[in-house]
Amino acid sequence: MNAHDRPQPLGGTIFTRPVLALAVFAGMAGLLIVWRFIVGLGASTALNDGYPWGLWIAFDVVTGTALSCGGYAVALLVYILNRGKYHPLMRPALVTSAFGYTIAGLSVVIDVGRPWIAYKLPFFWHWNLNSVLLEVALCIMTYTVVLWLELSPAFLEWARTSTWSAFRRIGNFGLPVAEKSLLWLAALGMLLPTMHQSSLGSLMLLSGPRLHPLWNTSLLPLLFLLSCIAMGFGAVVMESALSAKFLGRKSETDMLAGLGYAMLPLLGLYLGIRLIDLGVRGQFGPLFAFDMYSVMSLIELALFAAAGVMLLTDRQRRDAGNLFRAAMLLVLAGALYRFDVFLVAFQPGPNWSYFPSVTEILVTSGLVAGEIAGFIVLIKLFPIMAGEPRTAAA
Repeated sequence: MNAHDRPQPLGGTIFTRPVLALAVFAGMAGLLIVWRFIVGLGASTALNDGYPWGLWIAFDVVTGTALSCGGYAVALLVYILNRGKYHPLMRPALVTSAFGYTIAGLSVVIDVGRPWIAYKLPFFWHWNLNSVLLEVALCIMTYTVVLWLELSPAFLEWARTSTWSAFRRIGNFGLPVAEKSLLWLAALGMLLPTMHQSSLGSLMLLSGPRLHPLWNTSLLPLLFLLSCIAMGFGAVVMESALSAKFLGRKSETDMLAGLGYAMLPLLGLYLGIRLIDLGVRGQFGPLFAFDMYSVMSLIELALFAAAGVMLLTDRQRRDAGNLFRAAMLLVLAGALYRFDVFLVAFQPGPNWSYFPSVTEILVTSGLVAGEIAGFIVLIKLFPIMAGEPRTAAA
């Protein structure tokens, strides 16, 4: 890695007005979470016996973890495909992933009816080994820990340069250990998302006929896995582009264009599997029925296809604006697909309906605000971002 590509703290004022505003919003969400535990799910959410999960699961967990798969997606390039030039994107992607998965774990605790008995989880002799949900929960919790451990070199590098001698000793001792452990952590960090992202699709297969036929396929685990990788790539591109614009960093055009090229076969595979599956199951008729389910499916497919068309040529991929828009389409397409599977396509019966309550919306918005504030604080204090500032490059 070149010297100017080494991660460095951004520095500057930590508690700026935007960070304080985000922190206040996150604090309000924290108060609402306390209120949710006081009054219960029935009074604080719009959940019911027909819809036992809602926004906190469909967005915070199912969609949020997929958006947080940037570290997973970049790790596939760096460690599996041996594309070391993408290494400068690793730490920012890992920070986003770590915050996203931490929030997903918190959202599960908020959404679960009796979180106070979670202490029984380590008692493995009580586990239901036939439970897909158990596998998802264990993988998400383990992956969250792995992500923060993968970030430990950044914290230890900061400690090694600290003015406090105790921190320096911790950094000098811990950094070599952490660096030697990174290969094993990276291997575990690629296994766990592969397991639980596909298992999220398996989870909805358990709903049987309650899942609309346009989405009810045995290939749901594979489609969830492919869509999460696409969303992870999109999130990394957006994160890098926004950092360049708002944080004064040099734009990583070559790396982002390479990421765009890596998205093409993935998008082709996803769309091919989805269309062939619909054809084999005889669902082209319902696909063009132009009811609510048909329109939602067509929008999903159109968004994925439009993103692929926008990335076809090298010139398109090197156009920063075009690449950013394609990344946004990928994120939106994957998010819509997951929302559709978990909420729109789920049909518990004619007498049940669901729309998130104000509390659910504010809690989710506050958690996202807290994630953004945490990201800004972390990259200012610790060596996360690589590359030169625009002013230095100029």
